[in-house]
Amino acid sequence: MPWTQVVDPLGSIGLSAFVAAIPILFLFWALARKRMKGHWAALGAVLLAATVAVVVYGMPAKLAFLATMNGAVFGIFPVCWIIVTALFIYNLSVKTGQFEIIKNSLASITDDRRMQALLIAFSFGAFLEGAAGFGTPVAITAAMLAGLGFNPLYAAGVCLVANTAPVAFGAIGIPIVVAGQVSGLPDMAISQMVGRTLPFLSLLIPLYLTILISGWKKGLEVWPACLVCGASFALVQYLSSNFLGPLLPDILASIASIVCVVTFLRYWHPKQSWQFPEEKASQGREKLRFTGGQVLRAWAPFIILSIFVAARGIPAIKTTLDNIFLVKLPINGLNDMVLKADGNPIHALYTLNLLGAAGTAILFAALFSIPVMGASIATSMEVAADTVKKLKLPILTIALILGFSFIFNFSGMVITLGKAFAATGVLFPFFAAFLGWLGVFMTGSDTSSNAFFSKLHVVTAQQIGVDPVVLVAANSSGGVCGKMISPQSIAVATSATELVGKESDIFRFTLKHSLLMTTIIGIMVYLQAYVFTWMIPVYDKAVTAVPAAATAAATAPPSGGMTYLVGTFALALPLSLLSIATGKRVTAIAGTDAIHFH
Repeated sequence: MPWTQVVDPLGSIGLSAFVAAIPILFLFWALARKRMKGHWAALGAVLLAATVAVVVYGMPAKLAFLATMNGAVFGIFPVCWIIVTALFIYNLSVKTGQFEIIKNSLASITDDRRMQALLIAFSFGAFLEGAAGFGTPVAITAAMLAGLGFNPLYAAGVCLVANTAPVAFGAIGIPIVVAGQVSGLPDMAISQMVGRTLPFLSLLIPLYLTILISGWKKGLEVWPACLVCGASFALVQYLSSNFLGPLLPDILASIASIVCVVTFLRYWHPKQSWQFPEEKASQGREKLRFTGGQVLRAWAPFIILSIFVAARGIPAIKTTLDNIFLVKLPINGLNDMVLKADGNPIHALYTLNLLGAAGTAILFAALFSIPVMGASIATSMEVAADTVKKLKLPILTIALILGFSFIFNFSGMVITLGKAFAATGVLFPFFAAFLGWLGVFMTGSDTSSNAFFSKLHVVTAQQIGVDPVVLVAANSSGGVCGKMISPQSIAVATSATELVGKESDIFRFTLKHSLLMTTIIGIMVYLQAYVFTWMIPVYDKAVTAVPAAATAAATAPPSGGMTYLVGTFALALPLSLLSIATGKRVTAIAGTDAIHFH
């Protein structure tokens, strides 16, 4: 017989919420106070969550176990699949010596670590977030910063903090689209509301990053570059989210930011380049030691990666790939065996979309990149095996954390927490941001957080007399600040910077920044709800789409997918051939940083 969720098992929503929060509080304690390794903290959280679900909520043990396994498998594919393929490209670039050329080409633009953080962690990371989302931006950018010589802890922490403002529009706007499907609000209205909140954060983050890296005095020295970086991104993010919709803000804003910063640095540069204390003193911008063809060849794998992950985000291409291979497996014993309080069943389907997954798009890029980097099949296999070996513990951590979040969802504990936040009444607009923050902390995904809480926001908004689009948007805007402390995101960062086992250090590094930014978002949302109501977009509430209609529209099969897919490969192939033809192959000499040509 199906089991029905009990939202308030103890007869007091406050007390029930406190008990439901115990596994989350354990995670905070284990990472921030006890400094446990990530996989042990995640395992403890899973066991506690399962115990609360079974003992307090009355969830059958079998369902709790199956929910955990469902989440763990989802964590392995598609989430870890993205990380493995992304880091494979980076590791192969290092192995073949191509990354030495990347380092030199960046140092010829700027050898200042603050400027490199802006270009890679903020701007390039935002592009990857907009195109692929999930763990791709942190995996790639953290690895690149570490490879450039950044202190590994700062490489990981800076990329996590930078990956905030773009998250709401990540993966071609999926978080906003899902929020619209669940809430029944128009995607455009949510996009506009988020686009009137996050640009303020986007404007500040570049300066925030430089201060975080180098301190107040050195950080403020480069405020002109930070202003160019943040203002260009914020302006395009606002314009695209308010006039084009939720699909392209990250991609357009990141491209604008990269172009503006690189152009600005041709005419302005810090008087003295800043390096980490443990590094040698800067000798100024390096001279470019390679030809244009060699630089193109070194960067080509990451350009090809960008092409494929951006193309994968086009609905027509994704649908075409899913039509070729897509398997949806019901989880026997769990599918439709848990009923929500309203009687609707929770579906438990494992979707295996081998071709349409973001990780597979990166794999396609990797296959093109192997000859571009001049790697042999044997070298590629060696790097692939070494990459998987190094990622064993991060994969375990991510699988456990996703199992943890699935228990919360299937047991109803996540709804208990949501209703407890909603009980704050007129103060809820402030706490709405923290509810989104909590959802992303648990799942590592703004999309999942929106799926959990968007409907709750609509109901609560009607009760307290606030426009629902403000609260639904607040969930997404506040959620972006929770990504930097999500154990899933931290596991990605540690794997990219070879800090596996140091998850607690990164958690302690990012926690205060996460709380500060969420508080800022909460204050902004509260003012938007009651004071600056003119910021709320105008939309026709009388014809607001119901969730079912929104879902149907979102899943309507787009046309032209095969044409776009062929065009993607047609774009990647000549770029690969051009980079091979114009750039001499470079191979790293074992045991040194030197390189030679042949």
